[in-house]
Amino acid sequence: MRASGGGVLHCALCVCLWPAVVHAATDDEATHESDHQEDILELPEVHVHGLPLNKDQQQGPVPRSTPWPGIPPTLDGKVIDDWMKVRMLVSKEAKVTVVVLEPAQHRELTQSGIAALKKWTFDPQMNGDDPVDGELTVRIHFRTR
Repeated sequence: MRASGGGVLHCALCVCLWPAVVHAATDDEATHESDHQEDILELPEVHVHGLPLNKDQQQGPVPRSTPWPGIPPTLDGKVIDDWMKVRMLVSKEAKVTVVVLEPAQHRELTQSGIAALKKWTFDPQMNGDDPVDGELTVRIHFRTR
């Protein structure tokens, strides 16, 4: 029953399309580009305001480049399990300020961490379409074996 129903639908579709195909084949003038100029629709420019297109950017600055700190040569070969915590203030112009909340136990690691974090770049936090000042907290874990 399904096969015959599908067959009937297929035949009806072919019959409905057939006269249009015959008309296009016999009327050759319809193939000129100038005949189709009236078919072109020009839409006005569209800009959406207030829609959070990048939800991450609505919640805070979004990192673009994040070079990682290295282990300083003075600590090379030593077993390290240390960490530091910083607050990164990102202005609406994407300028970064690093504030150390908790330094690492090894001063060299704190210096290495700050040097790397100052190279980070961000897209600023957004409030709708407007860039705003934002911040994020970063914890860096230094670990060697």
